[in-house]
Amino acid sequence: MSEFWAGIILAGAFMAALGGALALFLALASRRLYVFEDPRIDAVENCLPHSNCGACGTAGCRNFAEQVVSGEIVPAKCSVNPPEMNAYIAGMLGVAMGEVEKQVARLACAGGHHVARMRAHYAGLQSCRGAAVVSGGGKDCAWGCLGLGDCEDVCDFDAIQMNGFGLPVVATDLCTACGDCVEACPKSLFSLQPIGHQLWMACKNQADGETAEAQCAVACTACGKCVADSPAGLMHMDGNLAVINYAHNSLTSIASIERCPTGAIVWLTDGQVTRGHAAKKIVRVTPLPLAV
Repeated sequence: MSEFWAGIILAGAFMAALGGALALFLALASRRLYVFEDPRIDAVENCLPHSNCGACGTAGCRNFAEQVVSGEIVPAKCSVNPPEMNAYIAGMLGVAMGEVEKQVARLACAGGHHVARMRAHYAGLQSCRGAAVVSGGGKDCAWGCLGLGDCEDVCDFDAIQMNGFGLPVVATDLCTACGDCVEACPKSLFSLQPIGHQLWMACKNQADGETAEAQCAVACTACGKCVADSPAGLMHMDGNLAVINYAHNSLTSIASIERCPTGAIVWLTDGQVTRGHAAKKIVRVTPLPLAV
C-alpha cells in the first residue's frame, strides 16, 4: 500500500512540476512576445458604428480604428458615423477630423417598365442575377436594369427602394457608399460617385441611336449634343454612349443636359433629377407591351 501511495505522490509531484515549468515558460514567452497595443484603438472602435461595411476602404471598424490612431486615415473617412461622433474622435486623439466628400451609389439606368420594353416575360427566381442568366433577363435593352431588387435586398442601410416603375432609387442621405449594390448588380449599373458629381449619364446602352430609342425612350442616342455643349474635356463619345470624364475635368455645367433629346443625361441635386428642356416628356405610367 505504501508503494501505491508513493507512486501517487510521485506522479502528483511530477505533474505539479510539469505544470509549473509550463506556466513559467508561458509567462516568459508572454513577456518576450508581448506586442503593445495602443489603448486608444479600443476607445476609437467603441465610437464607431460596428457596421464593418468597408465604405471607408478598410477591412472593418477595428482596422479603421487602428489606422485612425496611427494617423493613416482621418476620422471623417467613416461615412456611416454621424459627423459629431467623428468630431469627438478627432478631439479625443487631438487630430483634425478631415474633410472627405460624401460618396453615394448612382444607377446608370432610367429605363423603368413604362419607358423600356421587355422582349420576353421572365418567370423564375425573383432575382436580377437569376434572371440575367436566362437570356439576359428578358429586357429589350441588354444593358438595362432588370428591376428585381437585388440591390435593395443587399443594402443594410435601407438606402435603396424600388419605385413603382421597377427601378431602384437611392436615398443619398442614407447611402454610406459601402458598395454592396455595386457587387450585387449583374449588369454593373451601380457605381460609387462623389455627391458633387451632379452631371450624370443615366444610361449604359451601347446600341446605335435608332435601336436604342426603340428599346427605351430615355436611352442615349449618341447624338453628341451633350459633348458639344460641355466644357472642353468633360465629355467624349465611347462608341454609341456619351461618357463623363470627371477625372480629366471637374468643371461641370448644367448646359450639358439642355439639348439631350431623350433626357438620358441629367443633373442631380439633393435627390432631385433635372432633365434638359429638349427632353421628351414622359407621361406614360403603365408598363409597355412586349417588344415584337
